[in-house]
Amino acid sequence: MRTEIVEVVTKRQEKEFVKFPVDMYRENLNYIPDLLNDELEAFRPEKNPALAFCRAKRFLAYQNGKVVGRIAGIVNMAANEKWGTKRIRYSRFDFIDDMDVSRALMDRVIEWGRLEGFEEIHGPMGFCDLDQEGMLIEGFDRPGMFYTIYNHPYYIEHMEALGFVKDVDWHEFRITIPDKPDPYMKRMSDIVLKRYKLSVQTPKNKKEIKEIVQTLFEIVNQAYDKLYGTVTLTPELIEKYYKQFILLVNPEYVRLVRDENNRAVGFGLALPSLNKAAVKSRGRLFPFGWARFLTAPKAKSDVLDLYLIGVVDEMRNKGVPAILINEIAETAIRNGVKYAESGPELETNDRVQSLWKRFESEQHKKRRCWIKKL
Repeated sequence: MRTEIVEVVTKRQEKEFVKFPVDMYRENLNYIPDLLNDELEAFRPEKNPALAFCRAKRFLAYQNGKVVGRIAGIVNMAANEKWGTKRIRYSRFDFIDDMDVSRALMDRVIEWGRLEGFEEIHGPMGFCDLDQEGMLIEGFDRPGMFYTIYNHPYYIEHMEALGFVKDVDWHEFRITIPDKPDPYMKRMSDIVLKRYKLSVQTPKNKKEIKEIVQTLFEIVNQAYDKLYGTVTLTPELIEKYYKQFILLVNPEYVRLVRDENNRAVGFGLALPSLNKAAVKSRGRLFPFGWARFLTAPKAKSDVLDLYLIGVVDEMRNKGVPAILINEIAETAIRNGVKYAESGPELETNDRVQSLWKRFESEQHKKRRCWIKKL
């Protein structure tokens, strides 16, 4: 069957682009849809500050007038400059199990990359590290997370047939929350707090979170600086993500660690799982999606999603992450949470993954960034 590839340029095509995975995975209970409006705005310069240092194109694949696949190409100038690479990224890559479709889509991004003089293509990678990244290669029978990619198992076969190889993997853990606090974690936390004259701040409300948001992202920029593919989050991007997520944040699960001079040296952020709200809303905020997402952070949930943990360089090996994990775990126990999802962690990030050894945990998902020479 003939496959036609069309660049997204019209409003109708934009809607088809964001709706395609929602429709394709409609019967798959492990797929967690993105917010469609957020996806639409991700490619609009007036809404996404990342497009100040990125360029992007989107493509749709049609067969007999029906959408059968999609892909986005992203040129991230800031990442190429920072890492000394000549790469184009692919993102939002979804397709039916048809090699002609996946090849035709990828060929369009590769063609663009070659015209721009790039040497490699890698992905799935987004505009920055807070965008979705990493193709699922293990854990297809487990529900995804609100901010991670879900895809069919056959994607792996397609990537290999297209000549891609592994560049890096991320691991994800499911952590069982104990019935009561771990005395060892509590003791270690107290020792670190006393030894380095640290204190823990828990925002009382979202107004207090707003007052520290710039501080939180300054830590993110430093703590994540050397992680794969990252770029510095600009003030405009920080404001975007703050507005995008502040309504979803439960202050109970935000912790900031300060030193004796009141300087922030670490923070942790977790959220009660948004999966049920996302699935019921099918990615739409209207007419009822807003209510579901607004109540989700305070609703009783068995699952806690661990979003971000960041520590400044000079405190990284001094036990600050243990303080943050202990604090969040104690809150989760009080709230009756049964499990925590770690989110993607680089396979080489032994420091973070060692934290889960104090808990009953399972490495149950893996995702990959693929790469290919152009």
